[in-house]
Amino acid sequence: MSSTVSADPGARRAALRRAYIEACYGELEALKPGNVHVHAAGHGMSVEDFRMSARVSAAPLTAPGSSVGGRILEAVLATREAVGCNTNLGIVLLAAPLLAAAENAAPSGLHAALADILARLTVADAVAAYEAIRLAAPAGLGRIAEQDAAATPTIDLRQAMALAAERDSIARQYATGYASVFDIGVVGLRGAHAGDADPKWAASHVYMSFLAAFPDSHILRKHGIAAAEAVRAEAAALAPALAHAAPEGRRVALIEFDRSLKRRGLNPGSSADLTVASLLALACENILSSQ
Repeated sequence: MSSTVSADPGARRAALRRAYIEACYGELEALKPGNVHVHAAGHGMSVEDFRMSARVSAAPLTAPGSSVGGRILEAVLATREAVGCNTNLGIVLLAAPLLAAAENAAPSGLHAALADILARLTVADAVAAYEAIRLAAPAGLGRIAEQDAAATPTIDLRQAMALAAERDSIARQYATGYASVFDIGVVGLRGAHAGDADPKWAASHVYMSFLAAFPDSHILRKHGIAAAEAVRAEAAALAPALAHAAPEGRRVALIEFDRSLKRRGLNPGSSADLTVASLLALACENILSSQ
């Protein structure tokens, strides 16, 4: 059976565009220790920078029929023109395959469509994505011996991401079919929603789940494995208290952790990117099931 279905392409594109913007906005509303959010400033970037980035990148990411690499590059170009800095490279890298898959996926067919999109990534996709990465110039990128981002890739985008999967949680999603996004993120969001949790807490819960599950890639690149592992351990130690705390107790604990991380200049940006991808993946599933 085909994993795709015909639907009003204009209506679906509009729904996916809204879903992407709402996922970006929803993540900003959540209290995410160490990251940028509405509850506290940090790292020299404003919430409005991220909101603007979401708005201007939504159209290229949902351009009908566009390649994954093309979506990534055009979204990064639009972001650079609008805000002049890297606010959303990780989000864009994660969102492009999801939105390309959801464009024609059947109800309950997001996983199959995503697997197909990832399997069909090309060298041209890699070339465009590498150009986007160079434009965004993420902090702490460094150099690697094989298929370095400063060079022109000679393998397809999924193969290139697989080379970085061990050290980068966003690249790992390409290699694993978005296992972390679905198994930690979407499952966590569905569980929180089933328990009638506040949507902002649901996003915070998923963010903390990512932060506790593995060292954050952004911290790892900028500060090394010891710092990244220390933050992971702190998040894991905090998890039991958050699970049993009243809403105000959770808020206080998260704010204290937020202040601690920002005092140390530690920003778990990859965990935030995975949170956006989880919100978007769940929204895509809901859109598909309703059509």
